Amino acid sequence: MIKTLLGQVKQYKGASLLTPLFTGLEVVMEVLIPFVIAAIIDQGIEAGDINKVYLYGGMMLVMAFFSLAFGALAGRYAARASSGFACNLRDSMFEKVQEFSFSNIDKFSTAGLVTRMTTDVTNVQNAYQMILRIAVRAPLMLICSMIMCFFINVKLSMVFLAAMCVLGVALALIITKTIRIFNEVFRRYDDLNASVQENVSAIRVVKAFVREDYEDEKFKQAAGQLYRLFVKAERHLVLNSPVMMLVIYGSILGLSWFGAQYIVIGDLTTGELTSMFSYVMGILMSLMMLSMIFVMITMSAASGRRIVEVLQEQPDLVNPEQPDHNIPDGRIDFNHVSFSYKHGGTGEKTLRDIDLHIASGETIGIIGGTGSGKSSLVNLISRLYDVDEGSVCVGGKDVRTYDLEELRNQVAVVLQKNVLFSGTILDNLRWGKEDATEEECAEACRQACADEFIERFPDGYRTWIERGGNNVSGGQKQRLCIARALLKKPKVLILDDSTSAVDTATDAKIREAFAKKIPGTTKLIISQRISSVQDADRILVLDNGTVNGFDTHENLLNNNEIYREIYEAQTKGGGDFDEPAPDGKDGDQ
Repeated sequence: MIKTLLGQVKQYKGASLLTPLFTGLEVVMEVLIPFVIAAIIDQGIEAGDINKVYLYGGMMLVMAFFSLAFGALAGRYAARASSGFACNLRDSMFEKVQEFSFSNIDKFSTAGLVTRMTTDVTNVQNAYQMILRIAVRAPLMLICSMIMCFFINVKLSMVFLAAMCVLGVALALIITKTIRIFNEVFRRYDDLNASVQENVSAIRVVKAFVREDYEDEKFKQAAGQLYRLFVKAERHLVLNSPVMMLVIYGSILGLSWFGAQYIVIGDLTTGELTSMFSYVMGILMSLMMLSMIFVMITMSAASGRRIVEVLQEQPDLVNPEQPDHNIPDGRIDFNHVSFSYKHGGTGEKTLRDIDLHIASGETIGIIGGTGSGKSSLVNLISRLYDVDEGSVCVGGKDVRTYDLEELRNQVAVVLQKNVLFSGTILDNLRWGKEDATEEECAEACRQACADEFIERFPDGYRTWIERGGNNVSGGQKQRLCIARALLKKPKVLILDDSTSAVDTATDAKIREAFAKKIPGTTKLIISQRISSVQDADRILVLDNGTVNGFDTHENLLNNNEIYREIYEAQTKGGGDFDEPAPDGKDGDQ
């Protein structure tokens, strides 16, 4: 874990090395100052030598100046190193996530990945800064102060050893109890982020069903669990301060008692006792800082492990050693394919023994009930997942032999959940082809019947789309996503229920444009509406992950019970919900 994390320091190694160097110099100056104070008292004030007071006083000022300068430089480089380290971690994690397949993302969950890139990285950043400064400063101050104390008076220094033993045992007990609590805290952060993400993304549904109070209560429970864990941890950590004060005051009393006796018998000077008071504070504060370092490292260790899990995760889908970049045509073959979701699934087969053969340029409709495996089937074509058994071929070759980028450029997918990004309409369309001209974008929009509403916008193709496409309707969003896919000029086009939000007339126009403009492209249309697929060359009926029928509309009506039931249910009563009734009246009148 440590090796993986430190590998992200990269260009900030210099700042990481300079921080402990300047911290060490700062400590040396601080340790020498009490020694100079003792000389001022003993050789200047008590001896009545004002010149010595000026001399040592000047030395003390110089040391204090250098101590402040070294401390400022250490703080500056520590901030640069820790912030840069955190930046590299986030960049590397985000880059890694971009390589993940859907199954990898399923394993961590979206909320879990967000927590790792935010809260966990911040914890590691704070720990790294503390290690560079305090983890160097505290032990160095402790060792140097102890050396100076033993140099001044060995017997009196035994007070420090006794105090350190008492404080060490107390801090060890406190830290042991808090470690287990903080490990649990970061697991709870995932639940909290998941609650926030789910609520914000579905805020319209929450408001439509007046579920604000329910969602508030659910969030309060997640936040309350974090609150109780933190309070439990702080209940132990708060003991640090009283234990520390007890040891400090006990040490001062011991030093005062024994020090006074040594002064009386001449084994110790007043200046030396004064400097020892300074050293005892340095020693005990160093112990206190060390205890906080252990707590911070404990917290960050849990975060570090979660970060390393992401960085060391190997994508389930990788390019072959010698990938094929040539996809000859849009033929699709499913050769006895079985598939199941490895993460987050029930373990049961989602698809079982699928054997299909589709010619290049065919239009295939896919229909079936919820959970029948329609989306899972088409996800295998662009290799968003890999099959468990059998093979999926495009252009006569197994998709696992192709370069992933080339395959996904030639197999365009308009997913069930349409996503637009903040930017202009042109910016969103050019996700399909980065260097597309405005005319190419307009032609794709004409094929997707998106041009009619774009031209009504005052800014046309330069209309700004809000994050998530919240300022356009569901049907407009779907047509923009279809146009974006068409810009790739793919050999295979998959529409995963991507016209569900458009009326049947517009749906028919889109299918007509496909037939005329891209006849050589293989088109797979998933839909819940018979009207969207009945004109396809063939229609695939899926039922519980198996092929129940694969034929033309007419033959399926005669021979397939499931298809006939869907057809009758949708056509009985005057047609689809968004088609006008034959008499021109609304269909529900």
